[in-house]
Amino acid sequence: MKGVEVLAEAICACTDRQYTVPGFPITELGARTHAELVVNEKTALEYALGDSISKRRAAVIIKNVGLNACADPLLQATAQGLISGVVIVAGDDPEAKGSQTAQDSRYYGELAELPVIEPSETSCYTSVESALQASEQFSRVAMLRLTPRILEAEVARDIVRRDDHTGRLSPRTWTMNGRVTAAEELYRTMFNWSDACTLNLWNGEPLGVGAAPGNSKVITVHPLPARAGQMQTVNEYGRTFVRDHRGLQPPASQDRPEEMKDRGYYRTFCTNCPFKTLLDILKERDMKLICDAGCSVLCTTPPYELGIASYGMGASIAVAAQSTGVALIGDYAILHSGINALIDVYEKNLPLLCIVMKNNCAAMTGKQPTYDLLPYLEWAKPVVCRAEDARQLRRVIRRPGAPVTVIVEGECPEGSSHETVEY
Repeated sequence: MKGVEVLAEAICACTDRQYTVPGFPITELGARTHAELVVNEKTALEYALGDSISKRRAAVIIKNVGLNACADPLLQATAQGLISGVVIVAGDDPEAKGSQTAQDSRYYGELAELPVIEPSETSCYTSVESALQASEQFSRVAMLRLTPRILEAEVARDIVRRDDHTGRLSPRTWTMNGRVTAAEELYRTMFNWSDACTLNLWNGEPLGVGAAPGNSKVITVHPLPARAGQMQTVNEYGRTFVRDHRGLQPPASQDRPEEMKDRGYYRTFCTNCPFKTLLDILKERDMKLICDAGCSVLCTTPPYELGIASYGMGASIAVAAQSTGVALIGDYAILHSGINALIDVYEKNLPLLCIVMKNNCAAMTGKQPTYDLLPYLEWAKPVVCRAEDARQLRRVIRRPGAPVTVIVEGECPEGSSHETVEY
């Protein structure tokens, strides 16, 4: 069987949801898995993260340059964590036969500290399941790096049983420093995982990477198994990633993750925040939600503690559409990068309550002015209400059966700042 056939079979068997943005060399793979077409790669990954929160495994099938659009939520997920496995199936094009560049996706493994697997002709099916298990073990997205050589090659149908595990979301009691510390500690243990992985085969020189020829084969290309450092000759498709990363060392052992109680305080909304009526209604109704970047992320801390997770600017809409069904986002964030996801949600008629806090500024970074949101969201037929109008808010803040956008207008008072609460 061709590599694309075995990989498609494995992806369908080992994941519950599949998303794709077509492009060489993964267009056929997306079609064979009947993956859902998505407006862009960032939204596809955000949907997958929402699936993960809902305990569904998900695959995102994209080409190399499409990975660039995923960078923000991809790196955020390493610190924020996930529950069920998420694998990015990245199609690289080392010879630039159908791409603008010969970008090598493996470098994102180093940047985001991801487990990266590049299958050989004897490990296509197993590599898919191994990537998902690694995602769950290390609570971050895993990557499966594919090239035209493996997709077109004759490969073994090495079927393995699906074996789901459970990752973890970073506790809301951890500070951001604590979340990064915990993620680094998991990354440190990833080196032992690579060393012990039975997908790697050792039979002397030269070392072949994935489908590249070699007596020995390395499949876990990030982090590399220590034994790869002993090989002088390395054959690989694309840039010399493996050759250049031999000898990469794990980070030093990390301290216990810092909690807010260790730090002595947490931050919450300004004492005179115009959106407190909205927040109180959400709290009263215990409406669990996905926060965005900006002030909405304060819903993860006391006294509200409604936010399940936050994966960065503009990410709350698509993540929530596949998990809690409620997204809380600011007017700047939705224009920054959330609007693409909102378009996709409306096109697919997904049941989502998107609540936009419209304060006409970027409050977290110094109250820089933002564009007026309303002209750009007329197509969504949003419900617009004042932040102090409790009666209207109580009427519209409810879980819908279709996408609903509620724009809540309020003005941040001059001189206001987030409240710091000591323990």
